[in-house]
Amino acid sequence: MKLRTLVVDDERLARERVTNLVRETTDLTLVGEAEDGRMALDLIVECRPDLVFLDIQMPELDGFQLIAALDPDTIPAVVFVTAYDSYALRAFEVAAMDYLLKPVTAERFAAAVSRVRARTAVAASSGESLQTFAERASAARSERPTRFVARRGTKHYFVRVADVDWIEADGNYVRLHTKEGSHLIRDTMHGIEAKLDPREFVRIHRSAVVAIDRIQAIESRDAGEYLVALRGGARLVSSRGYSDRVRDLLR
Repeated sequence: MKLRTLVVDDERLARERVTNLVRETTDLTLVGEAEDGRMALDLIVECRPDLVFLDIQMPELDGFQLIAALDPDTIPAVVFVTAYDSYALRAFEVAAMDYLLKPVTAERFAAAVSRVRARTAVAASSGESLQTFAERASAARSERPTRFVARRGTKHYFVRVADVDWIEADGNYVRLHTKEGSHLIRDTMHGIEAKLDPREFVRIHRSAVVAIDRIQAIESRDAGEYLVALRGGARLVSSRGYSDRVRDLLR
């Protein structure tokens, strides 16, 4: 069976080089190409490729961020492609199938395809999920995000962290509340809290995190709880387990 393949690179010549190699490889079928991370997200959801040759350094959304933004059921096998060998260790730490340096040679490309074939066969026979790939990619982001990638249907768009008023748990997702509306992203409350700067956001409940500078008033209630009123009109009740964090805001 041929592997449905997507090529993602913001450099036109580098992208054309890899797409030509895909077309020349009998084991692969080219289903699309993208020039940036957001376009790639949309194509992955729409086309469901088996394999993506993915540039790491791209404007707005890099390769690691792209993988971390995908839902587990849409994660393809990934071969990172980059001009910088300094990313090699990090690529393998997140369980990428392989890593190619630009300019990509035909021999090294063929070896990467063989490696993908072998590793996907092992994963299929063992029942191993590629979900750990996204989890590792997300963990590999050492700096705090300045935006989240939200999804509506097959389209993805950015939500700036600075625009978020508060965040709540919503099943297998978290919902970002902003002045313009709410947005669902695939994450957990624990995961989202770890990404945010504790000087800017505080968790007041197991299901709620609020932006500190959006808090208008805090009112004590019975049983150690607090009513937290936000400037946008939301009124949230803290739980006793997080009361210390709310009290710290009052000191």
